Amino acid sequence: MKKRNTFSWVLEFAGRKKVYFGGSVILAIIGVAVSFIPYLIIADIVSHLLMGNTDHRYYLKAVVIMGICWAFRVTFHSLSTTLSHVATFSVLGGIRSQLCEKLSKIPLGSVLDDNSGSYKNIIVERVDSMETTLAHIVPEFTANILLPICMFIYMLILDWRVGLANLISAVIGVLLAAVMMAKSQGEFEVTVKKTKYLNDTAVEYINGIEVIKAFGKTGSSYEKFVKAAREGADCFINWMRDCIWWQSGSMAFMPATFLGVLPVGLYLVKNASLSSEEFITCIILSAGLITPLIVAFSYIDDIMMMKTIFGEVTEILEREEMERPDVLMEIPNGNDISLKNVRFAYKDKEVLHGISMDIQNGKVNAIVGPSGSGKSTIARLIDSLWDVESGEITYGGVNIKNLPLDYYSRQISYVAQDNYLFDRSVMENIRLGNISASDEDVINAAKSCGCHDFIMGLENGYDTIVGGAGGHLSGGEKQRIAIARAIMKDAPIIILDEATANIDPENEKELTEGISNLTKEKTIIMIAHRLKTVRDADKIIVIDKGRVVQQGRHEELINEEGIYRNFVSGRKEAVSWKLA
Repeated sequence: MKKRNTFSWVLEFAGRKKVYFGGSVILAIIGVAVSFIPYLIIADIVSHLLMGNTDHRYYLKAVVIMGICWAFRVTFHSLSTTLSHVATFSVLGGIRSQLCEKLSKIPLGSVLDDNSGSYKNIIVERVDSMETTLAHIVPEFTANILLPICMFIYMLILDWRVGLANLISAVIGVLLAAVMMAKSQGEFEVTVKKTKYLNDTAVEYINGIEVIKAFGKTGSSYEKFVKAAREGADCFINWMRDCIWWQSGSMAFMPATFLGVLPVGLYLVKNASLSSEEFITCIILSAGLITPLIVAFSYIDDIMMMKTIFGEVTEILEREEMERPDVLMEIPNGNDISLKNVRFAYKDKEVLHGISMDIQNGKVNAIVGPSGSGKSTIARLIDSLWDVESGEITYGGVNIKNLPLDYYSRQISYVAQDNYLFDRSVMENIRLGNISASDEDVINAAKSCGCHDFIMGLENGYDTIVGGAGGHLSGGEKQRIAIARAIMKDAPIIILDEATANIDPENEKELTEGISNLTKEKTIIMIAHRLKTVRDADKIIVIDKGRVVQQGRHEELINEEGIYRNFVSGRKEAVSWKLA
């Protein structure tokens, strides 16, 4: 996918509410234009005074008009700001939704390349930082630059020499601003990097607080966080230190239009090539340029940061999505799954080397093998969390790349060893399997996997909030709720990735019965290390170093020389092992 420039993204985001932003810009231009009228009136008043006009009614009328212009200026500015902010916050909400939707469409590996703290920083802080660009720079910077240009053209018409004299301070200011922006770009990128690291460190520290306390590593772990926090603060100080003088100089010179107008104008008046009235008019108009220029160039910092701020957001939006159609073009025939010469790599390291296997509809298929052999990777590829590098995976004879993601996801229930629960009630977490399910359906699903009794023992029963990532529950309780959620989904294919690993022996029988209820008349793909979990499978597939090395039933494989026999022997020894 070709990378787009920042300006095109700004136009796209603003275009989502173009009527609002267009109205905001028009109102801002009118507001700034109205604010220039008093300067023209003042110039006219000075001219009348020099001519000896003593008509008080003229001066009173002029003052009233200036007051009305001031009221209109405030009104139009308020309306412009209101429109731009209404549009901006709507757009920012849409961008956040777009980011979350994008993360669901890109391969899991691409998502996992970044820490969750980084995503939180981008989706919350970085998107918030876009508010200045959309709500202020689009209308206000546009208006406060456009009208000074128009006034500058008017001054050129009055006297081109005085008009050009206005540019002297602007040129100096732009040069200073260019130096500041050149220095600032690199410093700002450092602050973004340090802030990301601080977020990641904070998330790591909080998530690992139990381990830190258990192993007495509070000091060293806290030092890492403190160091990250200090670097996060120091980078902003360094950024300011490197740029403050250049920025101050730019802000001092940019609006200092008198620096060129006064000496040039006085020289022209002295040589009688410019009238006093025209000179005074040019001075007053030049003074009128100061305020909008100050407003416009107060956004220099924000314009400079725009590329980095938008870049982090758009980098996610520009990532390659998994290749999937939007509509179902070919209906699968049954629920058989086949892997044909599948290869897959994590970044540059290939971990699956030409995997081929058939998983038949309504059968229990166990995948076993040493740790790191690629078992969970196969399960995730089948669940379409990643795309294969080469080869293909078919469902009902159809390549899963030719099936819409939402359709295919409804065909699979994936129960991992460490399932995630949202910070909602138990009832809501189970209902995620089928959002249209009634409370009674949820309770029945919980009963079928032995969850009901322990849930009713919680403080608020099914209304108990489970905490972030299910932190208020034990590992076994979270796993049983995840099983209930999978039962609620009622998908034809079930993937169990060490689904009983966190279950205590007292509850294992109930959970096993729950899994039996979940897997009736389903296609089962089971990844497990416990012998009794896999020995009754219809097919056992043995994986080693990213390759299929054995396939068959337990009775067949136990009589063959190979990894499976060693696996069984090792499990029997582990069961009989005890402390002396």
